[in-house]
Amino acid sequence: MIDLRKSLILAKKELTSLSYSPAFYGICLFFSLFCSVWLYYLRRYFTLNMASLRPYFAAFPAALTIVVPMITMKSWAEERKLGSMELLLTLPFSEWELALGKFLSALGVVVLLLVLSFPVPLSVMPLGRFDLGVLAGEYAGALLMGASASALGLLLSSLSKNQAGAFLGSAAVLLFSMLINQFVMTVSLPPALAAGVSFFSLSFHFDSFSKGIIDTRDLAFFAITTALFLFLNTRVILLRRWT
Repeated sequence: MIDLRKSLILAKKELTSLSYSPAFYGICLFFSLFCSVWLYYLRRYFTLNMASLRPYFAAFPAALTIVVPMITMKSWAEERKLGSMELLLTLPFSEWELALGKFLSALGVVVLLLVLSFPVPLSVMPLGRFDLGVLAGEYAGALLMGASASALGLLLSSLSKNQAGAFLGSAAVLLFSMLINQFVMTVSLPPALAAGVSFFSLSFHFDSFSKGIIDTRDLAFFAITTALFLFLNTRVILLRRWT
């Protein structure tokens, strides 16, 4: 049985340690600025004459491709580099409790980033009649996408020897996953093959949420990929314990 309290203790320790790092505040600032610049400057939101924040949430996949590797690169790779991973593995924590603790820490940062993005919707809502249901769906999709990306980043961090390798590996894989559906749209592929390739794209499954549509297939995709990456992470942890 998994003792969730142990995972929460580890997550609290990770978040407390992260709060003392200047890089943490840099990540928060970068995410907020990136999404705001995307909306107001690149997309010129006030010239679109539309009561929708889809252009704003369109920046989230790209932003998460950069910030999630920043969040997760230290989780396991730094423990391994400093030699503290051996100490961590001697604690009376199961592989799942360790993996969940790291995951909840990373997910907590993603939640904070989404909360910090609230001022943008709040600033434009007086300008039109926005659908709050659509807005809630967009944030739900961003959270699920962030959870899956975080689990993937943690898995790659556990396989890396240092933070640089963890960051580059996570960023490359996430970039591929985010852009693969865009690539499919630019080339001529049979419909069945195009749908099959796009299915593995995180941004493809986020697209429905960005329209305010909650599709059970997208929910299942994010849930399954998150669980799969966490499971693979536990196998890596188990391997480390036996080597």
